[in-house]
Amino acid sequence: MVSRFQAATLVASPSFPNSIAWSDENLIAVASGHLVTILNPVLPFGPRGLITVPKSEPYPIGVVKREDLASGCLLPITLSRDPRPYVRSISWSNLGMAPNSGCLLAVCTTEGRVKVYRPPFCDFCAEWIEVLDITDRLYNYLSSISFEEADIPPSEISNEPVPTHGCVDNPPDSVSGKEHKRRRVNTSGVRGKSSHQTVPAIKSKGKSAKKIPEVCNLPLITADQYASRNAMLSSLVLAWSPLLKLSPEICLAPENNSSNCFSLLAVGAKSGKISFWRIHAPQYYSIEQIRAPTAVELTGILQAHNSWVTTISWALLGSDSSNPQVLLATGSTDGSVRIWIGHGEELLKSSEVNNAPFYLLKEIINIYAVPVSMLSLMPSLSLHQILLAVGKGSGAFEVWIGDKSAKKFHRAGSYGAHDQVVTGLAWAFDGCFLYSCSQDNFVRSWSLIGSSLTEVPIPSSFPGLRSFSDLPDVFISCLGLVVSPSNLAVAMVRCFDVNQLDHMYEARLQKAAVEFFWIGGQQKDILSNTSLGFDIEAFPGFSEKELVYWNSNIICSLKQYEQWDKALVVWDIIAALLAFKGSAPHYVEHVLVKWLSMSFLDLHMEHSMEKVLLHVCKSFSKAASRQLHLLNIIGRRVILSELKADEINSNLLNLGVDEASFAQDRQFNLWMELLSSSERELRERLVGFSFSAYRSLTSNSTSCSSKPGHWYPLGIAQMEQWIAHNNCHVSKQLKVMAAEIKTCKSRNYCIELEAEEQCSYCSAPVPFDSPEFAVCKGLKSNGGFEQKHKLARCAVSMQVCPTTPLWLCKCCQRWTANLAPETLFMMPKYSLDFSLSPESSLVKVASKPLCPFCGILLQRFQPEFLLSALPV
Repeated sequence: MVSRFQAATLVASPSFPNSIAWSDENLIAVASGHLVTILNPVLPFGPRGLITVPKSEPYPIGVVKREDLASGCLLPITLSRDPRPYVRSISWSNLGMAPNSGCLLAVCTTEGRVKVYRPPFCDFCAEWIEVLDITDRLYNYLSSISFEEADIPPSEISNEPVPTHGCVDNPPDSVSGKEHKRRRVNTSGVRGKSSHQTVPAIKSKGKSAKKIPEVCNLPLITADQYASRNAMLSSLVLAWSPLLKLSPEICLAPENNSSNCFSLLAVGAKSGKISFWRIHAPQYYSIEQIRAPTAVELTGILQAHNSWVTTISWALLGSDSSNPQVLLATGSTDGSVRIWIGHGEELLKSSEVNNAPFYLLKEIINIYAVPVSMLSLMPSLSLHQILLAVGKGSGAFEVWIGDKSAKKFHRAGSYGAHDQVVTGLAWAFDGCFLYSCSQDNFVRSWSLIGSSLTEVPIPSSFPGLRSFSDLPDVFISCLGLVVSPSNLAVAMVRCFDVNQLDHMYEARLQKAAVEFFWIGGQQKDILSNTSLGFDIEAFPGFSEKELVYWNSNIICSLKQYEQWDKALVVWDIIAALLAFKGSAPHYVEHVLVKWLSMSFLDLHMEHSMEKVLLHVCKSFSKAASRQLHLLNIIGRRVILSELKADEINSNLLNLGVDEASFAQDRQFNLWMELLSSSERELRERLVGFSFSAYRSLTSNSTSCSSKPGHWYPLGIAQMEQWIAHNNCHVSKQLKVMAAEIKTCKSRNYCIELEAEEQCSYCSAPVPFDSPEFAVCKGLKSNGGFEQKHKLARCAVSMQVCPTTPLWLCKCCQRWTANLAPETLFMMPKYSLDFSLSPESSLVKVASKPLCPFCGILLQRFQPEFLLSALPV
């Protein structure tokens, strides 16, 4: 039996498929009833974020006659008895969309309202902050075009007051007498935009019909018109597109000064239409300023289906091209599935709302008209194919495979996997595996071999101790699953059977649970005969094949992060290695030796750890920055996990001076030296960029002004002193550049070059003794006591950090006041050939809130009782 390795309880249960989502910054959101619960998988019982769905006011879309309330098209509305709105759909954006470079969360409710929220990184609260109401904007647009309807015929317009008890003015709410207590809606702005003639209508303020009614002006419309307008505003599902970034050469920046980096939010409605909202990433990131998205525009409305849109899935094609393409798959209650394609440049420039820039590639018609409940679209890099899984209300799912070049799809097969509606589908391991779950409470694993799926068991053995949480195993349904960023774990949300719980204690607080399972031991190749090559008797509970699969999957996960554009979230890799380290440290050594040999030495032969570490240290100049970031994270969080970050930083500074405490463990010493050399290599690259940018500014004095979001070289004087302190370790080329900088100082007045800094607390001089921290000289008090202050230095500029809020790295615990250039994280290898022309755009590169030594997303420090993301 498969056992979870950790779990977290929820106070409300989900009600709709696909109720769980995993963000690129390692946060999990669960649509649990009237709440959205946001938790950290690293600390499932720790602090949580929260989004409470409020009851919304109705939109003034019109009134209908009393006799029309019994019309067939209005019965679902008039009979609605929802006491409070529930969360129907959630979706995370990519990294870089929030003001702090984090992720935005879009939420759709049963009232059809769609809102976008940001993390409360500077609000010091658990409730997430609303930044955008999509439905309000959609209503404003539809009312401005009269809901795409022809003018109401004069015969249908009345000049007599219409009583409110014959008015349907809120699609999700009931029109019974119990629901008439509503706030008056100001429709003055709507009347100015609508071409309909308005009529006075009576609106009761109380429950009793005997009270004197008030008169409101709303257009008198037919039942069909009301049902049509209701369907347009009743959103059912939403999904963020991948982040699209166009090169400036292909497309100039928009007129509103927003960036060329944007994402589309697709919102499907009961009308069968999908509205696309283009939301641009902020021009620059901050942990102080609270700003809404820089630009939000309605790109287009697409008539995707003739019935309700129930599911949407995106995929990115050609991420390396200057004009990327996106695939969009949509499903409906009529059983149809359609696949669309859009081009990045057209999506950025699109302004015709009625002509959405998407083109139909493939239409899948279900002859039995079984509603589509789930879609999972994924382009497989290793298979060079596009994979689409289609889940249905009958419990079956289909798999379609498309050719990337020809963009043609064929059906690979249909599988009766479940007895009830499919509520979750997720691809893993680059399309080699598919995981499905259903309302029947079953979760299944499938292996894609050729063009067919074969059911395989979920691995039952896993590293570390089993979860000792006292959760009762009385689940009744599973309403979604999601795969971790590194594909080594899967999280699923399950609802408890409350009838089997203790009604005094359990049933009140335990409505559902999020369970985590390891899948790192999943067998990719059935015919694989690879062996570890050493004795496995020391690894109880694991077969040799399972260890081989774990080894292969961990290395594949590490290799995928060598692509600089993939967000560096390695929590599951670190957690798995730490779990193995507790019971099988030699196995962890074997995995790391193999990864280091393949990534840094391009060797596929087995060598000892000591020999590999010595050779890896000599190859850092040829390594990509992302490889060095991975090495630093593993060194700190796995090998040196017993030490705190401050202890490691202090030992790195004193390495070679006092090694008495490390003399007994030579391998430990080698890892400390390896970490020191790796961080020194990254610092040299950063210093080299700064010197080159400074020389460029010297030769082009007109480009001295710094623009928000653009990197600017700071701390030149401190970098010179760092080179002087480490003269025996830095490269000769960097020393030459430092000498050239001294000759440029007299010609450049744009950048402060003062080597003498002042303390932020007592204004005493601060000498440069270390790139990590500084100690001021202090000022003598009246009693002769000299008080000194220990100050943190910026990890990028090496300047003393100000007292304003700072960026923090959760891995190395370094503080950053000035962000590093994006180019640093994109470097395939180290090159000091920075000969630039005055027209060079080096100083115009974007600054990224990423740690220059770990590569993970920086964030503002949060108290322990508040939720914060932990990528590692």
